[in-house]
Amino acid sequence: MPQHDPSGDDPGVTPGPPPAENPPAKTPPSAETPPPAETPPPAETPPPVPVPAPGVDPDEPPAVPSGKFGTPGRPLRRSSFLIGFTGALGVLLAYTLYLGIRNAGGILVLVVIALFLAVGLNPAVVRLRRWGVPHGLAVAAVALTVVLLLCGGVVALVPPIVTQSGQFVDQIPNLLDELRRNPTVNDLVERYDVVERVQGAANAQTVGRALGGVLGGAQLIFGTVFRTLTVLVLTIYFLAYFNKLRALGYSLVPRSRRERVQLIGDEILAKVGAYMVGALSIAVLAGATTFVFALIVGLPYPFALAVVVAVTDLIPQIGATLGAVIVSLVGFAADLPTGIACAVFFLVYQQVENYLIYPKVMRRSVEVNEVAALLGALLGVALLGVVGALIAIPTVAALQLILREVVLPRQETR
Repeated sequence: MPQHDPSGDDPGVTPGPPPAENPPAKTPPSAETPPPAETPPPAETPPPVPVPAPGVDPDEPPAVPSGKFGTPGRPLRRSSFLIGFTGALGVLLAYTLYLGIRNAGGILVLVVIALFLAVGLNPAVVRLRRWGVPHGLAVAAVALTVVLLLCGGVVALVPPIVTQSGQFVDQIPNLLDELRRNPTVNDLVERYDVVERVQGAANAQTVGRALGGVLGGAQLIFGTVFRTLTVLVLTIYFLAYFNKLRALGYSLVPRSRRERVQLIGDEILAKVGAYMVGALSIAVLAGATTFVFALIVGLPYPFALAVVVAVTDLIPQIGATLGAVIVSLVGFAADLPTGIACAVFFLVYQQVENYLIYPKVMRRSVEVNEVAALLGALLGVALLGVVGALIAIPTVAALQLILREVVLPRQETR
């Protein structure tokens, strides 16, 4: 029988949720009961250390997939065999480079001479450019001037040599007749059987050696002409592309140091150019003075001797003395008073040049210590001969500038 719900008959009573069965009794908090202790967090477990596979170097970075050709494998293991093979390959490449430089030493010397001449002649091109001359025309004018000077030197030197050689050949019969008329010479010829020895020596082998010497002389002449033309052509090319080559050289330097390197490099190029201009001026002055003196004392071939003195005067430290010795020997060959006059003239002129002309010309352009200049000239002669002597002074000036502006300030900051 269903039970009657009184709330359902009374309209004023709102139905609610059924009463909860056995509600938990609330215990009042006691001051003596301590609060529950906080539970410590669980200890963190360290990540596992990856163990490399056998035969894999743990220092190598892991392989990264390329996406197109799959995942590359691990790098090869650095074995002692691989290290030794790499070192031997480096030694072999270094030796090959040494052989290449040694075999191409002659061409490299020509390139160095051409670069040196281009650096020395570039101030003339720059001066013509300031006067409004186009770059190509300025280079052509400078190159034509150099060619004319070279041709003038050849014209001055070759004809006297050819003329004197012809005169010597023409006088050979007269010299032989004089030797035959000399009783002392005839006695020596008969005593030592000179005629038979000469006939025995005049065989095929001797003739072959003589021809070899003639061919060697011809090869020397043609080789000198070829080297001269090579230097001339390279100098013209370097002059034409001087600014581009300089910009290319500076672009190889890191950007952070490019400005300082450019300033120092331009200063070095300016010193080399100033040295070339000064040296050429002093050499021309020496040649002109020698030409006037040779005309006064009546030396044979005065223009040729002046060219010899001017060319040898370009060699630092020893060039002026060498030219003086050559001219003095020609003077002594003419007669004794002329030889003495030549020796005295060059003795006085060298003192004037060394203590008056050279310091005034070079002091403002190239500031080089005298001891350093002497050592540089000696080392240049020992390494590259005459070419080393020519480039010794500007090289010492460049090294001195680098030492003063780069090395010494860096040592002071340490």
